[in-house]
Amino acid sequence: MRNRFDEQLDKLNLELIRMGALCEDAISAAVGVLIEDDDTLTDVVNDTEQKINQKEREIEGLCMKLLLSQQPVAKDLRLISSALKMISDMERIGDQACDIAEIAGYLKGNLSKSRIHIGEMASAASEMVTSSVDSFVKKDLELARKVQQADDVVDGLFDQVKQELTGMIAWDVSWGETCVDLLMVAKYLERIGDHAVNITEWVEYSITGKHAAR
Repeated sequence: MRNRFDEQLDKLNLELIRMGALCEDAISAAVGVLIEDDDTLTDVVNDTEQKINQKEREIEGLCMKLLLSQQPVAKDLRLISSALKMISDMERIGDQACDIAEIAGYLKGNLSKSRIHIGEMASAASEMVTSSVDSFVKKDLELARKVQQADDVVDGLFDQVKQELTGMIAWDVSWGETCVDLLMVAKYLERIGDHAVNITEWVEYSITGKHAAR
């Protein structure tokens, strides 16, 4: 029975990796809509978001099966409950990628977006998501805490973007609406970083049995 349970846990890890990869794809495509003015990527974001939702349902079903058909010990219960919390954060990341793509559609051909560090911020947030899932699969507490520290980088980039946008409005008030849209994109990326931190806090709980102190 335990061998079967461990096989199912391995499957859970694999599905979480796949869901994390979908989140990374959604972020990349959403930023591509913005930076590359590529409308075709909007459909990619929306399709990927649907796949993320489907993966969430699949993982929920797997977790329920593990809880009901086996007799998990305390550490297993922590791991499964943490996975259920993690997929909720990953589902929200998919939603926020869609929000970014939608806003990006209003900014097509707008050259001002090249003046801010949106692409750099997106890369940092996406890497946080990937590393947060890796830390769960590898049971790597040190990696989880590195992700938490990396949130300072994303927050710093968000502050930089705000300063850049404020400077643009000060230079030419007609950029006001564009700057508000770009600030919303940056805010969604900051939230994606926050979701990655949430994931690592559940990783820490699954390993130590204690919730990370904020």
